[in-house]
Amino acid sequence: MMRGIHQNFDQQQAPAFFARGPSPLARLSFFTALSLALMATDSRLQYLTGLRENLMTLLHPLQIVANVPADMYHATSEYFSTHHHLLDENARLKKQALMQDITLQRLNILSLENTNLRNLLDAKQALVETSTLAEVIHVGRDSFTKKIIVNRGKNHNVVTGAAAVDAKGVIGQVTRVYPSSSEITLITDKSLAIPVQIERNGLRAIAFGKGRDNTLDLPYLPANVDIRRGDKLVTSGIDGVYPAGLAVATVIEMKTTQDSPFAHIVCMPAGGIENNRQILLVSVPQAELETAVEATSGERTKLPATAAHTAKPAIPAATAVVTEESQPHAQQ
Repeated sequence: MMRGIHQNFDQQQAPAFFARGPSPLARLSFFTALSLALMATDSRLQYLTGLRENLMTLLHPLQIVANVPADMYHATSEYFSTHHHLLDENARLKKQALMQDITLQRLNILSLENTNLRNLLDAKQALVETSTLAEVIHVGRDSFTKKIIVNRGKNHNVVTGAAAVDAKGVIGQVTRVYPSSSEITLITDKSLAIPVQIERNGLRAIAFGKGRDNTLDLPYLPANVDIRRGDKLVTSGIDGVYPAGLAVATVIEMKTTQDSPFAHIVCMPAGGIENNRQILLVSVPQAELETAVEATSGERTKLPATAAHTAKPAIPAATAVVTEESQPHAQQ
């Protein structure tokens, strides 16, 4: 009888210590389907925009608290700087200020000359940009995207599409704006493209970020394109987002192969993509941009009738070239 009781005990299974729910595969499938449904719904209906802004508003104090150790470290380092280092830095800044004063004097002369030429040609004045100083409070850790967060947003009149620049050139563009912060996509991100112009010859192109190695590409240019190693790229300003003339990158590699009709061009960004804490957010006012576009459209509409009344039998070639070249400047 005791033997039968022991056999019954052996056949019984030990009770589970932890209650088990669905299997891991079932959980993974459920949450994957839920994530895809939420992503598809958000992309079409944009119903998470307000929720995302509220979450960023709630997380903004946490970001400030998280940056307190780094701010204390930088403040301590600056406080304990040696006297010799401060003297060297003071001398270097004085020399730099002197060189910039000379450059500024030349710039004032060129600005007056440009204004005089625009008045002579009856051209439209260049658009006036607005700028806001911002500080980087978070750097994305995703290796597939190049994005940063700054401490300026809608409350500081920051708009989507504003260009982010530093002392050396363009570093990115504002892609999302929250009440107290903004998300900036760097120009080296694969999803960002920027219209550029070769400073040496005025050739226009589109630069795309490569993402993985902090460089830019100039794709779809023919193999015989007039681009050399060392050429500087600046913003063309034709998109109405980036002000014209800002430094973007420098060509570091130019290759052509027989099996491809396109050139392989690699550029290094001019700005400090990952080396700055303070940046400038520059944007063109939409009201001025729309006014300039309407004025340009009006001039184009009136141009054929005016040309018909003022046509002359013989026009020097140099005059024709100047007239054609003056129109793009008027559009800008």
